[in-house]
Amino acid sequence: MSDSTATVAALAPRIKSGPDRQGWFRGTGRRKTAVARVRIKPGAGAIQINERELDKFFTEDRDRKNILAVLEKTGTHGKVDVQAQVHGGGFTGQAGAIVLGLGRALKRYDQSLESILRDNGFLTRDSREVERKKAGQKGARGRFQFSKR
Repeated sequence: MSDSTATVAALAPRIKSGPDRQGWFRGTGRRKTAVARVRIKPGAGAIQINERELDKFFTEDRDRKNILAVLEKTGTHGKVDVQAQVHGGGFTGQAGAIVLGLGRALKRYDQSLESILRDNGFLTRDSREVERKKAGQKGARGRFQFSKR
């Protein structure tokens, strides 16, 4: 290893894999413009999002199922308490951000779950973003109506 590579490696921040002082395992997820900071620890299975229960926060059944799917596929449903702080975006984007953050937190909680999480796509960031509107057009792809005369 060269000197410059060693210096960069020494300056790079270390990512903690274990729990913090309060016993929480943390993970951050992003989807579109939504950002979720998720933390989990062993418990009775309580799920709180922005200090509200899962059913109260997400009215769409699809969004609740996506979040619960992570816990059910890994066998941790009812075994860990989940708290998430989420902002930005819409409800579905926020649910996607929570799924990614929860997957990353579960990976830190139990390293053996990584293969299950990766196989089900819970550790993969969905990189699709809104395409920008172009000048001289109605939208990103839509054009103004053309008139010959």
